[in-house]
Amino acid sequence: MPDPTEVRALMTDLRRLVLTYKFGIDEVMTKISILREDFRLMRDYNPVEHVGSRLKSFESILAKCRRKGIPLTPEGIRGQMFDVAGVRVTCSFVSDIYRVRDMLVSQTDLTLLEERDYIAHPKPNGYQSLHLILQVPVFLSDRVEQVVVEVQLRTIAMDFWASLEHKIFYKYDRHVPQHLRDSLAQAADVAAALDATMERIHDEVKAIAEDDTGDAPEPLSPEEALLRGFWRTAEAAEADRHRGDS
Repeated sequence: MPDPTEVRALMTDLRRLVLTYKFGIDEVMTKISILREDFRLMRDYNPVEHVGSRLKSFESILAKCRRKGIPLTPEGIRGQMFDVAGVRVTCSFVSDIYRVRDMLVSQTDLTLLEERDYIAHPKPNGYQSLHLILQVPVFLSDRVEQVVVEVQLRTIAMDFWASLEHKIFYKYDRHVPQHLRDSLAQAADVAAALDATMERIHDEVKAIAEDDTGDAPEPLSPEEALLRGFWRTAEAAEADRHRGDS
């Protein structure tokens, strides 16, 4: 029989480990939120449509350890399981995916451990996405933990296809009839064609807008944007004061 004291200590360590993964997700989500807000305010464009996160349950961790022969210890999970913490970023266009990717990996406190480009090289079933295995420091009360977080970047079409494929495989317990597999592969091709078409239309509209207005204006510096904001606020306050006087 296992020692109850050792079992309790292991459970405490595992609960704290899972908590550090949650904190790792929080760190990455905060970084993406800052990028979205910066784009929205300074560039009048947002490449990120939606952000979601997923933390593997303890039951899922236990099942994968048994299935893969991973030791059920904090060290074993850290060293051999890289999908405990996940963040999914949905973008409008394929070019936005690589733009967000470049901004994330350029941050000095994030370490890129692995990159899997299923957009340039789709899986045989048609799956497309860009996967980044990132390591992010999490500052706890008594130490700093280097936490691994998987970031998946997809377009809206890619995300819709992946969600449908997951539901079908779950319904059939992974034993999907061949005709449905073929249909999913065809749908993946349609989704990829849709992404290409929408990006082409987006580029054409952007080019037309720039032609109509001449050269596109250079983006404001943070100082210029701040001054413009103060100026507009002052003008609005002055207009309100004049209306009150009248």
